[in-house]
Amino acid sequence: MDTVDLNLLPALDVLLAERSVTRAARRLGLSASAMSRTLARLRAATGDPLLVQAGRSLVATPYAEALADRVRGLAREARAVLSPAAAPLDLAALERSFTLRANEGFLARFAGPLTARVTQAAPRARLCFAPKPDKDAGPLREGPVDLEIGVAGVAAPEARAQLLFRDGFVGAARAGHPLLDGPITAERYAACRHVVASRRGAAAGPVDHALAERGLSRRVVAVVPGFPDALRIAGQTDLVALVPGSCFDGEDPLTRGLRRFDLPVRTPPIAVSAIWHPRLDADPGHRWLRELVMAVCRPPAAGAATA
Repeated sequence: MDTVDLNLLPALDVLLAERSVTRAARRLGLSASAMSRTLARLRAATGDPLLVQAGRSLVATPYAEALADRVRGLAREARAVLSPAAAPLDLAALERSFTLRANEGFLARFAGPLTARVTQAAPRARLCFAPKPDKDAGPLREGPVDLEIGVAGVAAPEARAQLLFRDGFVGAARAGHPLLDGPITAERYAACRHVVASRRGAAAGPVDHALAERGLSRRVVAVVPGFPDALRIAGQTDLVALVPGSCFDGEDPLTRGLRRFDLPVRTPPIAVSAIWHPRLDADPGHRWLRELVMAVCRPPAAGAATA
């Protein structure tokens, strides 16, 4: 490969990250003039200016912006390939903070058991549970989030995903609710007043599409951010909640006084997965965390796996 200088790859990675010849030179231990010469070689190799002057700073060209993520991944892979093999993971000495992003329903069901397992196996490790206001893939790509729990989507097509369990929607109403007095038909269900959980504030969902096919619609009178909020309201009113079946697994105080019932219409199953960026595939600590999450989630959710 005498026509390609792979030493340019980490230099390009740092230049695109810093957007400054001076700062890039400092990070790589080079002089500013040597970094300028490297930038000139990169421009010649790529046929693109890459970074251009804008006032007192440098801005990336569209081509450089498009390259940034690929270059970052290639540089990491190159460093990993040319580094000594990692030593066996010593959980007793592991001092590391792992950030998991998940919704309130997952935290209510699994945060306690997962924390207990981590504390027992790696007493110096720390779990940081972050809220999940949206499906933005930025935190996974950029590093603030190590593992996301949820439904795999297209926001980050390069992300890895491993199925934790399958879930399905069920209805929830307070004990003694009139709906529970007889057969729960689609007509009786639709005639109730409803509370809906939606991060985006959407009142309609899959159950509404299924009802519409029968010429029915439900009256949604409250929209809340998360499933625990919906359960609280259902427990204190005559509103009917729509929640994943896993909300009723275990001894969650939120479900006391509530009755679960099967929906009178079919809704698509929910595939809940652990999602991470491929840069962490081979990381021993991250692999251990993934396996632990799998162990904690799968056995308790076995009853909902066929939903």
